[in-house]
Amino acid sequence: MSASDMPQDSQEAMPGTQPHILVVDDDNRLRDLLGRYLAEQGFRVSTANDAGEARNRLANFTFDLLILDIMMPGETGLQLTSSLRRDSNVPILLLTAMSESNDRINGLEVGADDYLPKPFEPRELVLRIQAILKRTRNEAGDRLPSQMVKFGDFIFDLERRRLTRHGEPVYLTEAEIDLLAQLASHPGEPRSREELSEQGDDLGASRMIDIQMTRLRKKIESDPKFPRYLQTVRGRGYALQPD
Repeated sequence: MSASDMPQDSQEAMPGTQPHILVVDDDNRLRDLLGRYLAEQGFRVSTANDAGEARNRLANFTFDLLILDIMMPGETGLQLTSSLRRDSNVPILLLTAMSESNDRINGLEVGADDYLPKPFEPRELVLRIQAILKRTRNEAGDRLPSQMVKFGDFIFDLERRRLTRHGEPVYLTEAEIDLLAQLASHPGEPRSREELSEQGDDLGASRMIDIQMTRLRKKIESDPKFPRYLQTVRGRGYALQPD
């Protein structure tokens, strides 16, 4: 899969709550391409560059499906799949440059739901994802995990765009909701001011992002000057760091 492989027209987004997918691959270019492409197809996407980072994501968020590269340094995709299967039924689709039948069988034996060799057609990946999600929805009585992001005493509902603290609603302006929603949609991942400005309906010019962030921190952080959750990532922008 490469930039030239990407269809220029996005497929129709999946109905209902956006399924949350975690893409784990040590190839930065492929990981970024996959993240952007799947987001265009109507999925909510988070990424990790190795098994350790994936475990951090899984400790704090609920995912509807994992896409794992097999050949990663350190803990491989097969090892991570085998470990996760001890206490998790999250659907897993393995990606690998290996196409031998034994490799495919090994992946399925350790608990993967599907297997796609590289290179692959982007549309085939989407169809496989949709087939897995449809099957798991049926098995779970058509229920998807709620799209909640927890940090400290706060819970942000992405679907309802609503922030609560100890169950009580926290008033936010539309611009503050826009900013928090974008950061919560990509937890732990830095978002540049330009990205936040372009994708936020109520955020305005990129220079206004700093102002909105200052206001948002005053409502969330115990010490806005030393933020724990709404962090500045030098040279990259802002990121929402969960517990």
